[in-house]
Amino acid sequence: MEVRIGVVHTPKELTLESDADPDSVLKTIEDAVTAGSAFIWLEDGKGRKLGVPADKIAYVEFKTDEASNKMGFGR
Repeated sequence: MEVRIGVVHTPKELTLESDADPDSVLKTIEDAVTAGSAFIWLEDGKGRKLGVPADKIAYVEFKTDEASNKMGFGR
């Protein structure tokens, strides 16, 4: 799954490949924002950690593999 995070006053979004399900990532983000944490720490599929300032998140977008790269004239 691909997670895209928009950061306030930043033209580019952060992109993270994760093996976790979207609900657990969403819960991690919501818990950190609710608790008033300075950073939200997420881990990608290779074990690298990404810290995002919790008060600067503009949006979070999830893209699963099954919804991507449709080709042809399928309906």
